[in-house]
Amino acid sequence: MRTQALRSVRLDLVPLRVEHAEDMAGVLSDPALHTFIGGSPATAQALRSRYARLVAGSPDPSVTWCNWVLLRRRDRCLVGTVQATVTGGSLAEIAWVVGTPWQGRGYASEAAQTLVTALRARSVRTVVAHIHPDHLASAAVAAAAGLSPTDEEQDGEIRWRLSLTPGPGAVGPPRG
Repeated sequence: MRTQALRSVRLDLVPLRVEHAEDMAGVLSDPALHTFIGGSPATAQALRSRYARLVAGSPDPSVTWCNWVLLRRRDRCLVGTVQATVTGGSLAEIAWVVGTPWQGRGYASEAAQTLVTALRARSVRTVVAHIHPDHLASAAVAAAAGLSPTDEEQDGEIRWRLSLTPGPGAVGPPRG
């Protein structure tokens, strides 16, 4: 699975490049973004290093890292990221983050829905997300993308899941 550009109603999901680090350091600079995931805002240099690793790809050939920046088309402004870690071609773990100034406008939901649609077209069978039980906004994004909470917990987060059936454009036989 290759990371290809995706398009939603208001956003271009652009494959991540190392060059995005400078702008993304500003987008992700609010410490409040780390309330539920821990850590603190990364510097542009730290993001460059991280993005270089992500762009290089997973060392495990059965795992594909797909990462996008969210570019708001109307003003060409970066507003966040969305990602999928695809294992074995059939399981995708997804995540998203939208910078504080752009939250509450539906960008994360729009990007997550676009990502799930793209994963369905690529014959991914199961999509999961890990969400802190107190992170109501992220839970709303997961629900908007069609995921439902499970009884499973990992590292203090609830596992949300969506089982997909292949959609139009899917290639290959269904995988079990």
